[in-house]
Amino acid sequence: MYHNFQELLNKRKEEGTLRSLKSDTDGIDFYSNDYLGLARDTEFQEILFQKIINNPSLLLGSTGSRLISGNSKITTFTEENIAERHQFPAALLFPSGYNANLALFSTLPGRHDTVIVDEQIHRSVHDGCKISNARKLKFKHNNLQDLENVLKRQNGHCYIAIESLYSMDGNLAPIREIAALSKQYNAGLLIDEAHAFGVFGYGLVEKYQLQNDVVAAVMTYGKALGVHGAAILCSDVVKSYLINFASPFIYTTSAQDFQWMSIQTGYEFLEQNQKVSKRLQENIEIFRNQGLKSPSSAISPIQAIIVPDNRKLKTIQHILSEKGFLTYAVYSPTVKEGTERLRICLHSFNTEEEIVRLTKIIKELL
Repeated sequence: MYHNFQELLNKRKEEGTLRSLKSDTDGIDFYSNDYLGLARDTEFQEILFQKIINNPSLLLGSTGSRLISGNSKITTFTEENIAERHQFPAALLFPSGYNANLALFSTLPGRHDTVIVDEQIHRSVHDGCKISNARKLKFKHNNLQDLENVLKRQNGHCYIAIESLYSMDGNLAPIREIAALSKQYNAGLLIDEAHAFGVFGYGLVEKYQLQNDVVAAVMTYGKALGVHGAAILCSDVVKSYLINFASPFIYTTSAQDFQWMSIQTGYEFLEQNQKVSKRLQENIEIFRNQGLKSPSSAISPIQAIIVPDNRKLKTIQHILSEKGFLTYAVYSPTVKEGTERLRICLHSFNTEEEIVRLTKIIKELL
């Protein structure tokens, strides 16, 4: 058994795609999901610290799953507040976005249902579909015609699964058009807003007022909000159904109250500091003005630079790291062969000088 494991690891090492854990690295951050800089914001940290000083029990364990002893008043209040802010009837908190998607997609689609997913949907959605035993079909990335062609061929009940902002290409879904298609073909729409929340206010569902057109939307807080956790926004019926049938919810010990409190505080801080979103968009514009080709949206904090060769990509990332720039290389088979890319994440705290220097080096290496 271990020999087989080692052979597969050796193969990845030879291909230059072996993953390993690294400690915190010094350098200029162009790779984290801390788009608005809240994870490093000292004012935000001080607010959270004072809340712990005033109530140290926030740091204690929850003692059990939410259906037993882990459902505190803070948890309930945070869910109610999130639902109200996003204009949904209900919200259900989870320890992470992965856990939320696993619960959603393993529970709502039944054995006789079909889930039609964008070909670039997050791995957590695929894993949830496996557990559900529902049939899963793919449609071409952001391709409305291909999605409609797939919908036309279905007889039973369908769900459509998309992200509002995709983490690999950094482009936006045609969310309003897909909502219209889901209504036309009576398909349930499920939207992951992990990378859009905070960057575009409360996400694109709220921006375009599509709350009545989606079965559920997933918000995650480990990115732009700078904390941790996630919420599924939905109807009261869907929330009750998840509480009763979603194994990842039922059999998980609830997070400590500090996690839920930090989410609530993050919303409040974001509301009072909207200038950070403006600074982020200014930095995205600076990056786009440097002339690097990218398939990403002109307003996305994720900017992909295609380098269709794993070894060349690894060399470019290594040189950037030596020069003090932290970037993330995405190799095949994580993405299709020939679409390997350098994934640049822009933040509100990056300076114009840093952005210009980064793009200059990349252009010299391509």
